[in-house]
Amino acid sequence: MKNSASFLILFLSIYAYSQSNPSGFEKYPVFPECSESSIGDLESCFNTTLQQFVFANFKTPEVVTAESYSGSVSVFFEINKEGAFKVLYVDATYNELKEEAKRVFELLPKIEPATYNGNPSYAQFTMPIAILLGGPLVVATSETATETTKLSEAKKIDSLSLEYDAIEKFPYANEEYKSNINIPLSHHNYSKFDPALNRVGTNSHTAQKPYIYSEVNRYYNFEEENKPLLANKTSWLGRKLLNEHFITLKGKDYWLTLDPGVDLQVGKDFDADISTYNNTRLVTTQGGIGDNISFFAVIFESQGRFADYFNRYAESIRPDGGNPAIIPGRGIAKAFRTDSYDYPIATGHISYSPSKTFNVQLGHGKNFLGDGYRSLLLSDNASSYPYIKINTTFWKLKYTNTWMSLRDVRSEVTLDDSFRTKYMANHYLSYNITKRLNIGLFESVLWQNDNDRGFDLNYVNPIIFYRAIEFSTGSRGGNALIGLSGKYKFSDRVNAYGQFIIDEFSTSDVFGGNGSYKNKTGYQLGVKYYDAFKVKGLYLQAEYNRVRPYTYSHNTVVLNYGHNNQSMAHTLGANFSEFIAIGRYDYGRYFADAKFIIAKRGFDFNTDKDDFFYGGNVYGSEDNRVSDLGNELAQGNTTNFFHMELQGGYLINPATNLKIYGSLIFRDFKPLENTETVFENQTTWVNFGIRTDLFNWYNDF
Repeated sequence: MKNSASFLILFLSIYAYSQSNPSGFEKYPVFPECSESSIGDLESCFNTTLQQFVFANFKTPEVVTAESYSGSVSVFFEINKEGAFKVLYVDATYNELKEEAKRVFELLPKIEPATYNGNPSYAQFTMPIAILLGGPLVVATSETATETTKLSEAKKIDSLSLEYDAIEKFPYANEEYKSNINIPLSHHNYSKFDPALNRVGTNSHTAQKPYIYSEVNRYYNFEEENKPLLANKTSWLGRKLLNEHFITLKGKDYWLTLDPGVDLQVGKDFDADISTYNNTRLVTTQGGIGDNISFFAVIFESQGRFADYFNRYAESIRPDGGNPAIIPGRGIAKAFRTDSYDYPIATGHISYSPSKTFNVQLGHGKNFLGDGYRSLLLSDNASSYPYIKINTTFWKLKYTNTWMSLRDVRSEVTLDDSFRTKYMANHYLSYNITKRLNIGLFESVLWQNDNDRGFDLNYVNPIIFYRAIEFSTGSRGGNALIGLSGKYKFSDRVNAYGQFIIDEFSTSDVFGGNGSYKNKTGYQLGVKYYDAFKVKGLYLQAEYNRVRPYTYSHNTVVLNYGHNNQSMAHTLGANFSEFIAIGRYDYGRYFADAKFIIAKRGFDFNTDKDDFFYGGNVYGSEDNRVSDLGNELAQGNTTNFFHMELQGGYLINPATNLKIYGSLIFRDFKPLENTETVFENQTTWVNFGIRTDLFNWYNDF
């Protein structure tokens, strides 16, 4: 061994690499030499003291000198709750350098450990040690300018050789909570911060979903709320499984997380004697670049077989081209084995906020408008789709413009073996009139890709109701819907909400009271009760939805309010009334949900004697309507529908939203008349699973 005098050993900045707590420790470890330093100076003193100690004790191995090596050693170490140093990993070219680094760190004394929440906590760091060959630098004299230049160039080359090792890393500290990333749509998860957003006096806008983390974090501090949920785990595996993202990376102007995930279900449909399962593996990543750009992406690879009613519906909306089904809310499925489906999916978005006023998103996913469990304006019921969205927030207003590319995959509209493309532009203006009252104005315009015009730039106009007024004058270039929503906060714990949709602009038909098929309207009324009966974490919700026949359908059938053979609004389509009661409860990591739905629905008979369209399926043709007048709610094959869904489980990891759960679904379906596609049946479906909760499964149709 030779002393380090033959080398220049440069110690770069020391920085935290990861911690057991996602928010980082609150106080740096303290060397005795730093005991008199203020909290603000502890980090600098810690770095300086450790650098000096290592520099004084590090000896360069002979093999490094003999081979004229210049490079670096990276030491990943931990200071435990007792203040002892422990080397976890050393990255170096020579084993001798690794052993020397370990020897030096074993000489370090115990120090005062880092603290978190006032208690001793472990802390992890990475220390890069850059080793330069050359010995002490010689100051150039005035002998020749050339020698000075050569020395300068040599120093520059040595400096560049350290460029990779000088890349800074910082502790990941839940940057997602301050980012512009969308919070994944999940009714249960959204119910956790819904009370904070709906306190009397807040200027929040709760109808436009998915929410952005940064806007919710103003009212609901994710870090503080998650602290009580964190498990006291010090091992790497324990922390990654129960508390943290699997991989985190943070530099000066960027951050990134990467997580594997699953949606594994096993169950039984007892009435149909079907063993059910879902086998989803997924990878999700999210991150930020600079202060304004964020991104999120997830890839799903899935196979499954479901309860009989679910499978029958998935196959009834199959696309043209031979694929056997469309999994509701997910996407087109191909056959897997003899009785299952294979349905891969990829979703994601890029979010850019040039200022606090504007947010622009480009993505492939879903959107939702409203404060209810259902939406009559735009819901996450259908499959994902490409979209561009602009949110503009200022004063008491939030204005959302969304442009979407949708598909009609039915055989009758397929052209040259290609699915028919249509486009939709949505405008939603939310206005907080008072600290309790909010109203929203909605417009949706659909147009098809006729005459190969593609995406018509005329529809980029963001002015609400501009195109709707045009179509009300008789233009057949598209289909327009308008709507109204509202919310009133009675208190911090109780609020009421509602929606009203109009799909036809004939006031005489809407208000004439003669049952015109052009009376294409629907409404929603609901109420939410937070911390119900003073039980913390208990969330209750009641909702009534009513949509008249033929709403969302159109005389130009491609211009219906649908995508991938699914409704873009309510899951049940149209021609129904529905009452929903929901209860949710959270206690630490434990959770429970209960949902009850009672509905009256109207289906087509689809027989040789009666093949009329009664107005329930949004893909039906109005040219085949049963009557111009006298149309009533739930007309046709009137069906009484009951759905009960109970679920309970445990949140394994708050960072990734990984849950283990069990569920029971009971479904009773009683039509007026049994037909080939609509017939009396009951379902008792029991499921057990583990899933990364990133989207809503809708089993209630």
